[in-house]
Amino acid sequence: MKIHNLNFRHLRYFMVVAQEGSIARASDRLNLTPQTISGQLKTLEDMLDIELFERSGRRLELTDAGRQALEYAEEIFSLGEAMQLQLHHADTVQRTCAVGIADVVPKSIAYRLLAPALELDEPLRLECREGSMEALLGELIANRVDLILADRPIDAGTHVRAYNHLLGETGISMFASPSLASRYRKDFPGGLDGAPLLLPTDDTVAGANIMKWFRARQITPLVQVECVDSALIDTFGQAGIGLFCGPSVLEAELQRQHGVELIGRLEGIRERYYAISLERQIRHPGVQAITHRARELLSVDS
Repeated sequence: MKIHNLNFRHLRYFMVVAQEGSIARASDRLNLTPQTISGQLKTLEDMLDIELFERSGRRLELTDAGRQALEYAEEIFSLGEAMQLQLHHADTVQRTCAVGIADVVPKSIAYRLLAPALELDEPLRLECREGSMEALLGELIANRVDLILADRPIDAGTHVRAYNHLLGETGISMFASPSLASRYRKDFPGGLDGAPLLLPTDDTVAGANIMKWFRARQITPLVQVECVDSALIDTFGQAGIGLFCGPSVLEAELQRQHGVELIGRLEGIRERYYAISLERQIRHPGVQAITHRARELLSVDS
């Protein structure tokens, strides 16, 4: 197939037929004869060398390849509409900065990194999407986000051509409600054996590192809660359910925000944060502001 033979008309007719479920209804919607639409669909299938529909009674059902093609078609027309809107209203439309935030990244860190994007001279609308690393990589590939904030780089074996930008690192500190803090601060860390602990799941970098730290000291805490969402862990910690960890660089902020107290620092653990983008050199002004702020906030000494 020669890609230049594929045009918007083919994709438009295909998309409408897929949405309507029949050529007859699609012809009413497009104000074209069924023969015209049928001919264009046949041309498209011949060019792609694949069947996009199969008949189910009076309806046309998408094949697996057809469903995949529909996703691409909808994305193409969505991007086309966005392009027209941007070009026709370039002077009035706010620039958008879409950021994917891995759900293990502490919300306090995310906020501090994202805030500078809203302080630019050029008006900017910040869009934040939270999810797993895998889901966010899909968003990045589809150009739905400009950047991912994560606590780990993408693996070299991942079939995604993206770039890791190390933003910085910080130590990890342990916090608890005042009553728990007074009990466990006295003999930290030796007195943590059997202490109630709130922990990121062990398939996260933070969760694995914290448990490795405990095992190296032959300490066995009582894990009360395991979850990926850092905000939920903070909430459980504020309620006095158990001890929890957070970035050392934000010790004062976490104590003030959640009414908790510092127990101690987990010496030897460093938590790193990364920006992941499709660009080797970041050009988006909002993303530049975020990465610049990150390198001010996160340092090897924090």
